[in-house]
Amino acid sequence: MKTQACIMSIFLMLFSSCTVEIEKDSLEKWKEEILETERNFSAMAGEKGIPEAFISFAAEDAVLMRNNKLVVGKQALASYLDNQPSKVDNEKLSWEPDFVDVSASGDLGYTYGNYTYSYTDSTGAIIENKGIFHTVWKRQADGSWKYVWD
Repeated sequence: MKTQACIMSIFLMLFSSCTVEIEKDSLEKWKEEILETERNFSAMAGEKGIPEAFISFAAEDAVLMRNNKLVVGKQALASYLDNQPSKVDNEKLSWEPDFVDVSASGDLGYTYGNYTYSYTDSTGAIIENKGIFHTVWKRQADGSWKYVWD
């Protein structure tokens, strides 16, 4: 009986250590998925423009905070971005996450890092603003990641 208990204890220890490794591997995989999504988001903003990127990567229930106001929902976001009062020349937005984390369940994650927004003003001068971003990501039913907060 002692031998069976000893074998069972060893088996349980081995099984539990394998589970931890699987969880660590999953967390790292999910983090990498979010980082790749974040990089694709930034690349699209540079290639196709800010509005198209922000609409494309938004979840249906996304919330965008701009100028101390919340824009709630993908349709409201599209309307907000399409109706900005002033369009500037050579508008560019780029960013790179400095940090990513994901929930143990793999359904929510977040990133933060630095962004650069630049444009050419009416005198031809290039204006550059730098800041910090924070994005919350939610896994969608199809397995993709969309932001729910930016």
